Amino acid sequence: MLTSDSSWQTRQMKNKVYDALIVGSGASGGWVAKELTENGMEVLMLEAGPPRVPSRDFTEHAWPYQVRYRGFGDQTRLLRKQPVQRLCYACDEYSHQFFVDDEEHPYTFPEDKPFMWIRGRQVGGKTFCWARESYRYSDYEFKAATRDGYEENWPFTYAELEPFYDKVESYIGVSGSYEGLQQMPDGKFLPSMNLSCGEIMAKGVLEKQFGWRFMSDRVANLTVPHNGRPACHYCDECQRGCHTASYFNSPSVTLPAAARTGRFTLMSDAVVSHLLMNNEGRAEGVHYISRESKAHAEARAKIVVLAAATLESTRILLNSRSRRFRNGVGNSNGVLGHYLMDHFTIEGAGGELTSLKSAKREAIGNPCGYLIPKYTNTDGYKNSNFLRGYRFDGTASQQLYEQAFSLPGFGRPWREKVRQQIPYYFSMEAQGECLPRFDNFVELDPERKDAWGIPVLRIHASYGENEQAMAKAMRHDISMALDALGVKDQVPPDPNLSVFGKNIHECGTARMGKDPEKSVLNGYNQVHDVANLFVTDGAAFVTQGCYEPTLTIMAVSARAADHIVDASKRGEL
Repeated sequence: MLTSDSSWQTRQMKNKVYDALIVGSGASGGWVAKELTENGMEVLMLEAGPPRVPSRDFTEHAWPYQVRYRGFGDQTRLLRKQPVQRLCYACDEYSHQFFVDDEEHPYTFPEDKPFMWIRGRQVGGKTFCWARESYRYSDYEFKAATRDGYEENWPFTYAELEPFYDKVESYIGVSGSYEGLQQMPDGKFLPSMNLSCGEIMAKGVLEKQFGWRFMSDRVANLTVPHNGRPACHYCDECQRGCHTASYFNSPSVTLPAAARTGRFTLMSDAVVSHLLMNNEGRAEGVHYISRESKAHAEARAKIVVLAAATLESTRILLNSRSRRFRNGVGNSNGVLGHYLMDHFTIEGAGGELTSLKSAKREAIGNPCGYLIPKYTNTDGYKNSNFLRGYRFDGTASQQLYEQAFSLPGFGRPWREKVRQQIPYYFSMEAQGECLPRFDNFVELDPERKDAWGIPVLRIHASYGENEQAMAKAMRHDISMALDALGVKDQVPPDPNLSVFGKNIHECGTARMGKDPEKSVLNGYNQVHDVANLFVTDGAAFVTQGCYEPTLTIMAVSARAADHIVDASKRGEL
């Protein structure tokens, strides 16, 4: 596990100008660091949070009796320190350390537009507790505007990004099955994880009745040893850390690769506030503040890469104001901060598969479920009520002990009932694409500041008519599927959309494009207004699709790094 010594590095880096400076150490920053250092560049990485120590911070093998509050957590502390973060399913007594302190990291939003901002500030960012779902986008995403006429295309095609998808998947390890679907391209897969008994049954019914493809999820979990890392041991507590590094996280995979070159310096606990810009409009480095001492300092480089996550990178750009950049760097056209997207989900639906009730225990611990890829508004099926589409996912598994809490009785007879009457539960949710809209945006709050005196973001975001129309179709399809499976005691789909931000897939506030009047970045993540400044995280996204963005973030980051190396050699940066 990679760690850093911030005090030693502060002494070493004072007055030094690096080839490149990267802000952020997560999925994006890790890939940029690996690619640049392996191509001969000397790189400094600044991370706002501390390093994580597995022996102290990883709890995937801890039992409830080994933690103070038996897994329920100190509710008083969570309400005071993490009232927003605790709303995330992964933030609990075992893993709260991977999430920010909301008192130190405030943000604001209009009362009628709630936003749920889940953040992880540490070496590795959110890669310790992400859901590991890894899908390629296709030209259904990259060229969506060509298909339906709404907004803008990405400035490249799937074919142009495909080699970088190949590179990322081959290195990090993604398990999956080959399906041959145009709307969700296959990749360089390790063997797929198995479907459960209930999922195999559902696959047979739903594929035959509706023509949907039903498959095991594609996840960045190793099913076989890969690049020196052992295969997953199926403890099924990935959000708590992984001692064996059997799923991708940057401190175990990409950052060590950068460190092995001898050209990588990592400084933790360095909270970047704004860019340092010279009189010619070039980036010279960043201003940062020590997370612990609150001391101010500067770091300098020939090239600056922001990879601090969508909203944090955007905040740094907005806060980098000067006589030349009055509204922030990269904001000469007023686009910066706009077109915020986050997936919305319809959740909560499910019920019992009574035919699978049993006294025999099924093997448990699978860290992934099933996936039904997008089919709506592909070449096979059109729905004229809305643009773009959605996909389904969920699990089917035995409820080994959950039923015990509501089962009447006590003593030996009661224990026998628990053992002999194991119910089987099927769950299903749908995740839909959020359209990029100019009126979903972020700005600097004129009054509030964080614990380091940096202006916080005020976030204006809501779902529109297209999302509401899509949600109606999603609910209909879920109910139809549950009926087809004969699910008993059905819980219907939630009538409400998930809160904006809840799915932790924020994208789009510094989008790419060919037209400098409509975008912040060019096709290589380079800021139109500043030749030596790049933004490689989800802020660069033009559309979002209905699939998780992390694999695409890594592929785009690798592509941007490839361009940085070549452009540097040509003297263009």
